[in-house]
Amino acid sequence: MRLWSLHPKHLDSKGLVALWREGLLARHVLLGKTVGYRNHPQLERFYAQRNPSIALDSYLSRVLDEAINRGYEFDEAKIDYRPNCRMTVTVGQLSYEWAHLMKKLKVRDRLRHRELKDQEPQPHPCFRVVAGPVQAWERVA
Repeated sequence: MRLWSLHPKHLDSKGLVALWREGLLARHVLLGKTVGYRNHPQLERFYAQRNPSIALDSYLSRVLDEAINRGYEFDEAKIDYRPNCRMTVTVGQLSYEWAHLMKKLKVRDRLRHRELKDQEPQPHPCFRVVAGPVQAWERVA
């Protein structure tokens, strides 16, 4: 499971679709609708919120916005559309994810890789960037 801290606009089509699917799985976990993945490290930042499922719905709402912007037809009935939540992400985490995404894109979408390689990564709209290293919940390869 990968719930990117990066803005969804950076993802290629496969990445955006995967993020939506994995986000919906995470939503089921947070709502207690599945027994698997409850301790997945990617969920720690949502568990840390006052209302984890609302925070995740807000996160997924921004993913849905990007999908609609691209003309995709994600099923918006699968989430409760929410305004932007406010969480933080460290500079180190954003940099780690950017490098991870660039490696993926170099293999599966070379055009997208070329378009993005010289850009600065932007955070998902739910995140405010703060100083710090890769976050403790990240499983660095």
